[in-house]
Amino acid sequence: MELSYTFLVIILEILVIPVVLLLAWAVYYDLSTSEIPPGIDKPLKLRILHCLMIVSSCVGKILENLSLCSKIHFIRYIQEGKKLGEDPKLNIKDLTFEDIPVRVYQPRASTLEHRRRGVVYFHGGSWMFGSINSYDHVCRYLAKESDSVLVSVGYHLAPEEKYPSQFKDCLTASRHFMKTAEDYGVDPARIIIGGDSVGGNFAASVCQALSSGSELTKPLAQILIYPGLQAIDFNLPSYQQNRAVPILYREDVISSALQYLNKDLSVLDSVMQGCHVPSDIKMRFGKWINSENIPEEFKVRGYKPQTTTSFLDDVYEVVKQALETTFSPLMAEDAIIGQLPKACIITCEYDVLRDDGILYKKRLEDNGVPVTWYHIEDGFHGVINLFDGFLSFPSGKKGVDSIVTFLKSL
Repeated sequence: MELSYTFLVIILEILVIPVVLLLAWAVYYDLSTSEIPPGIDKPLKLRILHCLMIVSSCVGKILENLSLCSKIHFIRYIQEGKKLGEDPKLNIKDLTFEDIPVRVYQPRASTLEHRRRGVVYFHGGSWMFGSINSYDHVCRYLAKESDSVLVSVGYHLAPEEKYPSQFKDCLTASRHFMKTAEDYGVDPARIIIGGDSVGGNFAASVCQALSSGSELTKPLAQILIYPGLQAIDFNLPSYQQNRAVPILYREDVISSALQYLNKDLSVLDSVMQGCHVPSDIKMRFGKWINSENIPEEFKVRGYKPQTTTSFLDDVYEVVKQALETTFSPLMAEDAIIGQLPKACIITCEYDVLRDDGILYKKRLEDNGVPVTWYHIEDGFHGVINLFDGFLSFPSGKKGVDSIVTFLKSL
């Protein structure tokens, strides 16, 4: 018995020491690299969340080095979650729209007098992460609270699927739903396209494609939740101010984009400095993508205008796809922007992508498109996915409730 006890203690010590060291490293890395501004929602809880993310990334890297599984697949597994159980207020079905997985959320309550609005939703996740399951709680809440039929699209992820296949998946699923809307009790004239983070990028690009076509009824509205919309300027005020605010660093935006495009990460620093943009493109799009178009109140927190950088043709050749409108919808021409439906744009103060949303808001309004703007003053990137549960944030609840309010107004 004593020998067994001793053996158990040794095993526990062997397991505990690496775990303690890993947690210590996560705390050190968070404290040494991240910046938590004083006005952010629940700063201690955000640090805990960030440390958990660091731990999962480290474990994933260890497993990859041991050839047990890739880091990307491990993080996906950790984030995946599972489909929640039955919901008394919703009928939930897993289907495929032309080989693209979707989950359809239909309110159970009868609507004999009218057809419901429909929402097509694209999840976030830096092109490589996120899933229908990981957004199940968000989509259930939006469908129930707004009394809408919601379709969550499980587009294929990078790096297995290359750009622009994710955009094409989202466009295909949207078209399919718009053609078959009545089968789900949805009015084809009341369909909204939405998404968060890269899902917001897809939503903007899909709306541009659908609004410029003529074969289908155009979307009624678009919902863009802290979207990334351009790859010209990574030194806008929000990129500088929030460059190290969890859970999305400025370097993470660029590295994820390069992986999505299947490009070499060695150009990351040059892209961050703006060396990838030819002078003619800077001149052509500078009137739209420019810190001068950002209201002054968003520049007071440590913003410094960028100095001129030299253009590097070899860097441009590597990343030029990032300047296409299916990647950077903020670069679309006015003729396209002017045809777009009314928009709801949600931005967070402590988010590197904040200014992309603000610039798109200005472009839409300048072209006569109505915009409802919700700015979460204490919010950070990814917060709507954290509106409930153990690691919940009040700013996340503000975000999802803002979406519900907009949907009910349509």
